[in-house]
Amino acid sequence: MSDQHPVGVDFDFSGTVSIVTGSGGGIGQAYVEAIAAAGGAVVVADIDADRAEGVAAGIRATGAAALAVAVDVSDPASAQAMADATIEEFGGIDHLVNNAAIFGGMQLDALVSVDWDYLTRFMAVNQMGALACTRACYRSMRKRGGGAIVNQSSTAAYLYAGFYGLAKAGVNSLTQQLAHELGGQNIRVNAIAPGPTATEASRTVVPDEFMQPIIAGLALKRQGTPDDLVGLCLFLLSDRARWIPGHVFNADGGQVFRA
Repeated sequence: MSDQHPVGVDFDFSGTVSIVTGSGGGIGQAYVEAIAAAGGAVVVADIDADRAEGVAAGIRATGAAALAVAVDVSDPASAQAMADATIEEFGGIDHLVNNAAIFGGMQLDALVSVDWDYLTRFMAVNQMGALACTRACYRSMRKRGGGAIVNQSSTAAYLYAGFYGLAKAGVNSLTQQLAHELGGQNIRVNAIAPGPTATEASRTVVPDEFMQPIIAGLALKRQGTPDDLVGLCLFLLSDRARWIPGHVFNADGGQVFRA
């Protein structure tokens, strides 16, 4: 387990169950560890079963409750199996963080030339995966009186960022639509749009010589870290955000300003 995320001590997730997809590393790992540090039972869901178990084992070593589940978020049956395993282990679901995405090592190509099968798979994971997981989990949230869902978007949604930006723009729209569909069941849906964040995955996509000009254009003049996003995620999952549905919150060092 990585260093404890001290922001977690400001929140109490005792008695709650949270699933974080794509939490075998990077930003998802920071999210799931912070929720566990705040007392919540967590499910470390990732397409890489070994990485998921490694993170879950680290969390369990601290005395917190954690279950590792292998999931392909693009497959509704796999998403449902993840939800079923969570309910069997912990009794229900209160929170879902739709963080899983194809990013590290992704192809860099234009919309008009990228391989169609690759694009179809990419969109199935990066956009529709959030819907597949929400469909699998919302009934359990409803039975428990409500819940909260946080989708992982990106400032790429507002930039000329090819099919990655297209997928994240779709996540923003999905967030608003689901907020209206599920709000009457006391399930809040919001999204976080990170700016350039230092992770193993990002380093495989954006070489340093391209990242430096991006950083220079930020208001804060530094690249973000996963820990910079944790406080916002915990807030949106918590009851402190109980009157906030359907919003996309930038956490981007001042990359994109929207009036």
